Amino acid sequence: MSRIFLSVLFIVVSVYSSTAQVSVVNAEISFLFVSKDVKGTIGGFKSTSTIDFDSPESSSFAGSVSVETLDTNNGLRNWSLKNGKYFDEDDFPRISFKSTSVNYKEGTFMVDGNLTLKGTTKPIKINFKKNGNQLKGETSIYSYDYGIKIKKKREDNLVKITLLFDLE
Repeated sequence: MSRIFLSVLFIVVSVYSSTAQVSVVNAEISFLFVSKDVKGTIGGFKSTSTIDFDSPESSSFAGSVSVETLDTNNGLRNWSLKNGKYFDEDDFPRISFKSTSVNYKEGTFMVDGNLTLKGTTKPIKINFKKNGNQLKGETSIYSYDYGIKIKKKREDNLVKITLLFDLE
């Protein structure tokens, strides 16, 4: 009898645990290069993220996007950005992120991690808020820090990034 009880308890706990963890199944990533007011998107998203709403610190965010999909709604600019002077798609076809820590406070996932872009890895912070079956994240980087110098001064290379993750 006690074995049956323990088996049922294990199944219930396993089912409950699996519903608290979700994965990222799709993403829309957009950006704004502030000094030139250039908006765009990037796709080809792949993720191995696992988000645990019951234990946020156990969550991990990891994924990448394809430089090939960079789109600013201007074909000539897209081609120029993908070449060796900027993103260098041939040598660095993917941009990746991997979290190093996840904290949760007042409805916000605060994710610290490493962004690798054009062969350079730097720490960044992304803040996510849950909205239904989605997480919306925002962060900013300076493309200058990754060897992508569109403007001469670092502060003129600010890029605001918005991530919209569909969860399952």
